[in-house]
Amino acid sequence: MRKAIPVDNVFKPKPSQAELRVDATTRAAQAIISEEVNARDAKTERLRAARLALEAAEEPPVQKTSAKKKTRRKR
Repeated sequence: MRKAIPVDNVFKPKPSQAELRVDATTRAAQAIISEEVNARDAKTERLRAARLALEAAEEPPVQKTSAKKKTRRKR
């Protein structure tokens, strides 16, 4: 039995030099963006952990009881 050859791979056009440059630029840009996203996420997690540690170290705030407001009577 013969194996079926995928039609997409039979006559695949060779990309031009301009297309190759664009692809390389796109891959480089995606790599830079993903590095920046990873750095931002790491910084966010680090700052969040520091904030939670700071909040855990603080004493809980004392809740004040609010006094009733005096209202003016209508005459």
